[in-house]
Amino acid sequence: MSKKARQTQVYEQMQENDLLILYSGVQHHISLDAYHPFAVNTQFFYLTGIERKDVIFVMHKNTEMEPVLFIKRIDPLEEKWQGKQLTAAQASELSQIKTIKYLDEFDKYMNTLMMQNNIQNVYFDLYRNSPTDLPDYNMVKAEEFKRTYPSVRIKNAYALIAPLRMQKDEEEIAKVQEAIDITQSGLEFVMQTLKPGMQENQVQANFEYRIRYNGASGPSFATIAGAGYNGTMLHYSENCGPCRENEMILLDLGAKYDGYCADITRTYPINGKFTARQKQIYDIVLKANQTVAATAKPGMTTVELNNVCKEVLAEGLKEIGLIKEDSELIKYYMHGVSHHLGIDVHDATIASNKELRPGAIITNEPGLYIDEESIGIRIEDDLLITEDGCVVLSKDIIRTTDEIEAYMAQFK
Repeated sequence: MSKKARQTQVYEQMQENDLLILYSGVQHHISLDAYHPFAVNTQFFYLTGIERKDVIFVMHKNTEMEPVLFIKRIDPLEEKWQGKQLTAAQASELSQIKTIKYLDEFDKYMNTLMMQNNIQNVYFDLYRNSPTDLPDYNMVKAEEFKRTYPSVRIKNAYALIAPLRMQKDEEEIAKVQEAIDITQSGLEFVMQTLKPGMQENQVQANFEYRIRYNGASGPSFATIAGAGYNGTMLHYSENCGPCRENEMILLDLGAKYDGYCADITRTYPINGKFTARQKQIYDIVLKANQTVAATAKPGMTTVELNNVCKEVLAEGLKEIGLIKEDSELIKYYMHGVSHHLGIDVHDATIASNKELRPGAIITNEPGLYIDEESIGIRIEDDLLITEDGCVVLSKDIIRTTDEIEAYMAQFK
């Protein structure tokens, strides 16, 4: 789907005289002259394909759709220090927006627009996970706008855009697939180099080196590399522990390619050989993974898929005597099995669109975390929902214990 088609879909949901304003964002300051890496607002990126800071998208619902993009004027001195800036021609080509203006024209443009039209509803991206997040530029600008134009109602653009993002078009699917394929190359390099005596951060470094070498813009999220007991912690992030003999390392990671994410988890024996107990637990998790993949189809919800997953995990743990009742599973499995995947790792979702539809890309990530045995195992794949089931986009990333041992044995 073209950027123009996405813009049109959003436009058609707006009421007459509604206004949509999206900011690409700014680079957050750390201290002195240090800055966090820039991360584009993903709603803005979805509608424009632009990953540059200091860009504004404006769309007014009137008799004819004509979005406007505001960019910085080219500053040769700034370019000398920081690199080439976005030109009007580049902005138009990427976004498929004909009308390109400059940031120093924005206030006058907005004043004229507001004076000449009876605008009551103005949409900004107001989605926010936590009050501890860095100040969100779109929310800051929404508050400023409300102070300048107190009579308008500020609404959340998330509700307009999120349902569209839940079904991917062919171009998006291809980008996610490329991100997965690059992730595969990184995991293969990890298996080739993994051995006792390494540190978790060295395993992380090997993965991230290989994905960047193979075309990724970087990791799609902070790599989790948890060896031994550290693998039992769901969002372990320190990656500073040792990789010991007879332990496993849980790797939850992904490559980012052209704005789209992969999200894969594999669990490997550090010395190349699973113990009998590790295999026993691993095969329960693998069965859950395979059952979810065989079950996922349009009309289901991720809650229903999680119930399928829990049934398999509980049955497996009862068979080996680790639990007696299904209710005890919560001790060893405490998260959901699926989330949507795309521009964000935990991609935009909305309750009204909770039933899976063709084009949705979701994760499939059962796990078991046995603290008392320092065993943490998760097997995560990425699934594309089709008309009658699903396709495992990450099917080529090996996952059985026999496949993993045979692959690693080649490099010992």
